[in-house]
Parts: sequence; C-alpha cells; structure tokens
Amino acid sequence: MQNTRDKKILVTGAGGFIGSHVTELLLNAGAKVTAFVRYTSTGQAGFLDEINIPEKRRLNIVPGDIRSYEDVKRAVGKNDIIIHLAAQIAIPYSYISPGDFLNVNTVGTINILNAAREKNIKRIVQLSTSEVYGSAQYLPIDENHPQVAQSPYAASKIASDKLAESFHRSYNLPVVIARPFNTYGPRQSARAVIPTIIIQALRGKTISLGNIHTRRDLNFVGDTAAALIKIALSSKSNGEQFNICSGKDYSIEEIVKQVGNLLGNKLIIKTDKRRVRPKKSDIDRLLGDRKRAVETFGLAKIIDISKGLEKTIEYFNARIDKTKKEDYQL
Repeated sequence: MQNTRDKKILVTGAGGFIGSHVTELLLNAGAKVTAFVRYTSTGQAGFLDEINIPEKRRLNIVPGDIRSYEDVKRAVGKNDIIIHLAAQIAIPYSYISPGDFLNVNTVGTINILNAAREKNIKRIVQLSTSEVYGSAQYLPIDENHPQVAQSPYAASKIASDKLAESFHRSYNLPVVIARPFNTYGPRQSARAVIPTIIIQALRGKTISLGNIHTRRDLNFVGDTAAALIKIALSSKSNGEQFNICSGKDYSIEEIVKQVGNLLGNKLIIKTDKRRVRPKKSDIDRLLGDRKRAVETFGLAKIIDISKGLEKTIEYFNARIDKTKKEDYQL
C-alpha cells in the first residue's frame, strides 16, 4: 500500500467489523495506528483482539466514548489522519432507540470534527452509508442522488455527513465523505443478513428471513477497507462525497441460493415476520455508481461475490460452535 509507512492514523470504531479490517491493513502496511475503541470494564478491544499485529509498538489502543469530546480529543492526539468509523449501525435497533443513534453518530461526528479542527488534522474520512439515499429514484445511484431518511439510522448519518460538509465549507476542514454500500465478510455481526444466512445454512437447510426480494450492492470488507485507506492517504477532493460500491446488485434470495451452492445444499427460505422492516422504511434496491471514486482515487477491481461469500463462510464455519442460536434469530 503506497505512502503508508509511519503515517500516524487514528481509526475510530477500530474494534468493529470494518474498523478492525482497516486497522489490520494499515498495520501490515507499516502505519502507526491509534485505535479508538469503546471502553469496556473487561478491557476488550472488539475484533482487534483476534487480529495478528506485526509490531505491537505501532498500535496504540485508546478506550473511550465517541460521545465524549475529552475522550475524542485525547485519541486524536498527534495523529495526521482520521478515519472516522465509530457509529451505531443496527437499523432495526434505530426504530427502538433513535436517540442513541443521534448521540453516537451525530454528536460523535461533531466531536471528531471539532477535535480535528483544533489539532490541525491533515485529512479526515467521514464514513457514510448508502442508506442515506433511501429507495432509489434512479439507477445506478450516484453521489448526486437525493438523500431520504427512511430510518432513524439513515437520518443520523445524513446529519453527520452534512456536518462534515459544513465544517469543510465553514472552516476549510480537509474532510471527505466515503459512502460504502452494503459491506459483508469476516467479523460482521451475526445479526446482519449475510452472516444470518450463512450461520443458519451451516446448521440446517431452513433459512428464516424477512423480505427476500430487496436488492443490495454487496462489497467484500477487504475491498471496502482498502478503498477507505486509499481515500484517506490522498489529498484530493476535500469536501466531496464518494460511493464505495461494486456496481452490481443481488437479491437476498439470490444470495441464499449462492450460499447453498457453495455448501452443496438446497436451502429452503421461511418468512419470519419479525424480520420484516416497516413498509415505508424498507429500501427496495441499492445499486451504486462507482465511477467518481474509481476515476479520482484509482480504486482496485473488487473481489467476486462468490469468492467473498466463500471467505465469509470459512470464517463463520470455524466459529460456528461459539455462535449462539439467538444471535441470528433476534
């Protein structure tokens, strides 16, 4: 990875799904990483506890709370770059506790932006989400597509992105908005749809799901992490927003069939009403346009969906005995 060695980079949400992959890639490329993780009384650092660290002296784990400005400022320290991934992300939970999403996602982003401004950070990557687009008004979805909050989660992320944009316009803060479409792969929550399908398929042939006709632009986590780092290391296009996507979409039903084929089983889908999102909140189709990001940052070719699913199956199969049944039924 170019221009990475000895770069001082803060990754917020470093113990999470995408954050742990970003941190691992950075460390393997020789960067000095400050990993901001949510404080726990057990001292655990999420998925960072399972990655191989080549040189521990290049990783500084800082526990804290993204909602605390003092914690954030301490984590920012003397870093040059921030990749801001810390967020509350579970869409179904956002219907139950919308205030928590506002506090973590929006207030947390304000804290990052203020600390970055105070510390003269050279580059900030604000992680967005394709959920901000709502149901597609045209396809493929480019960065000019209207933003529609169809869930409290999406509303909190739209607010966060607009704050980042406003800090660039108001204070010339060097922030860029990276907008991944649906990321999947090792370390993802067992409650996410692809791990849900895989875990159930590893235990039987009946798969309980909600709406199986929605279509998603699916991206392997290694590709998403590599794209975020490439954007972070560039100095181009501050104040702009970029889709991170594959330009291909698949229905949930198609993914079930692919998982079944990889496992050599014919899977049976059973509708679980508890998994069905509110009608006006569910998004029918997300298919992204990756042209702007590819032309600006030269993003690499993405991994094939079949290969990505194979790697994800391998990961969860190795941990199937430790995965609780209720993890994917809730």
